[in-house]
Amino acid sequence: MKLSLARDVTLTPIESGAVLLDGRRGRYWQLNASGSAILGKLLEGETPRTVAALMSEAAPVSEDQAHTDVMELVDALSAANLLEVSP
Repeated sequence: MKLSLARDVTLTPIESGAVLLDGRRGRYWQLNASGSAILGKLLEGETPRTVAALMSEAAPVSEDQAHTDVMELVDALSAANLLEVSP
């Protein structure tokens, strides 16, 4: 799975995480620090399983739960047309 920001979407780091701005619709989404870190790793080319493993090492969460959380974030951002997902 390869992820990239959708056209006209910008990602801006902020103190508490990151903000995604959809320039087409003039809407924005705020990510907390965890969501920002997850998205950053995925955009760098890491797989969801790898990101989940990193999450479970850094926080008291199982790798399966971390993978579910990663995929829920990907699904939510994809549904909002902020991410493009390709195989």
